[in-house]
Amino acid sequence: MGALDGIRVIAVEQAVAAPFCSSRLADAGAEVIKIERPEGDFARGYDAAAKGQSSYFVWLNRGKQSAVVDLATKEGRAELEKLIASADVLIQNLKPGSMDKLGFSRERLLKDYPRLISCTITGYGDEGPYAHRKAYDLLIQAESGLASITGNPDGASRVGMSIVDVATGATAHAAILEALIGRGRTGKGCDIRISMFDVMADWCTVPLLNSEAGNPPKRMGLRHPSIAPYGVFTSKDGKDILISIQSEREWKTLCAKVLDQPDLPADPRVANMVERVRNRDFTDTTVADIFGKMTRDELLKRLSDADIAFAEVNTMADLTNHPHLRRIEVDTPQGRVSYPAPAPIVVGETRAYGAVPAIGENPKSKT
Repeated sequence: MGALDGIRVIAVEQAVAAPFCSSRLADAGAEVIKIERPEGDFARGYDAAAKGQSSYFVWLNRGKQSAVVDLATKEGRAELEKLIASADVLIQNLKPGSMDKLGFSRERLLKDYPRLISCTITGYGDEGPYAHRKAYDLLIQAESGLASITGNPDGASRVGMSIVDVATGATAHAAILEALIGRGRTGKGCDIRISMFDVMADWCTVPLLNSEAGNPPKRMGLRHPSIAPYGVFTSKDGKDILISIQSEREWKTLCAKVLDQPDLPADPRVANMVERVRNRDFTDTTVADIFGKMTRDELLKRLSDADIAFAEVNTMADLTNHPHLRRIEVDTPQGRVSYPAPAPIVVGETRAYGAVPAIGENPKSKT
């Protein structure tokens, strides 16, 4: 039995952010009915990496029912009205104003269905000069300034996965769970509004405050702006290893047990964190020269024995074979697909994950 058994979620959703949220609700046992246009969620066509199906769709739509509803018709709108009337939660991330034009304003719905928890995801919120804009992940990465602090000194870069969409979906998920707890106490639903821009601005608080303090962040690739050494160094046999030194104790340990230079911390250029950052070129060059004289296996043993925090700079191919990678398998219209397991582990609970629906399919109704 899942924590959300008996909760019905109507998801008028597309793309990534809202489906991420509703997939997590489905994982916890909620009945999630995904409303799709006759041609289906356009995310079904993003790629063909999962047995000929979209990797995004297979990842984010497990455990849901698919209901084809043509909201351009009177009959379709009446069908959606019936579904909402039976729902605990309504999630939607259509173009701003679309639901209002169809007759489903949030104000009207919450008046007619006072126990309903309505969660609307938009790019920029309901007010302001950009409220009307369409918004997608990379657009918000750029507009929020995230791209400006990502990448190497020679250019801004996209974060390598849909960080804005996932962050927004996770924020919506948390807000809906809070609202369900609140409704359990008061009996009242609520109107939740989440903008992708707000989510990413919140997540960028630290670089923003540093910028406003006169210390604008620089693009540093795999280096940390305020800690050194904290970055990538290459072994004799060409393997990239990232280390993180957070304290003076760790710095002294690194010098003594890994670099074989126990007297190095006495050098005023690297005597404390402030000086190591100020003299970053010297700090990093010193570490790099010594790392470059040892093989990957030698370095990993020394770092491990010294209890220094480190990681190898892996590829997706490396992740496939990573000893810590947990996987789940889900049924899809084209067969079972294996991919990384959701992060939460509830001790003593074995969670089952529902199938990915074809357009208009309710996999739970299969015999």
